[in-house]
Amino acid sequence: MSENDRADRGDHHEDAELFAQLRSLWRDVDPMPAALIDRMIAAVAAEGLSEEYALLTLVEEPLGAVRGDADALTLQFSDGTTSILLHVTRTAGGAHRVDGWVDSISGEIELAQGESVRTTTANDTGRFVFDDVPDGLTLVRLSTMVGDQERTLSTPQFEL
Repeated sequence: MSENDRADRGDHHEDAELFAQLRSLWRDVDPMPAALIDRMIAAVAAEGLSEEYALLTLVEEPLGAVRGDADALTLQFSDGTTSILLHVTRTAGGAHRVDGWVDSISGEIELAQGESVRTTTANDTGRFVFDDVPDGLTLVRLSTMVGDQERTLSTPQFEL
């Protein structure tokens, strides 16, 4: 072992002691807030909640008042800043028509069923439509700007 190796080992030992003293000094001068760890765990856990768990509300309405016995379903999804209202009706051909409204400016709107993804955009009033949607598990996804931050709202899957 050379003298340089011994000298480097001594420097590392002195550095470790110096860093330990600095840590001790900062713990005394600027201690970590007592609830910091719990707040950080909660912040990380809540980071993806709006994307994973959109609020699903089934809106009750009388069916058949105008269109006879047609199947109709109205769903509302919200993440607290953006809401999507979906009105689903069955077409004469047996598929579904999904009329939707979004309450904020959005980019592309996606309707996904398994591997199949269809896209559209909302008009100036927030309205969009997907025609000839087959039965199956479905979700709707859209991106919006909230301030200067882009957010994605993804609904839970629902059955058509």
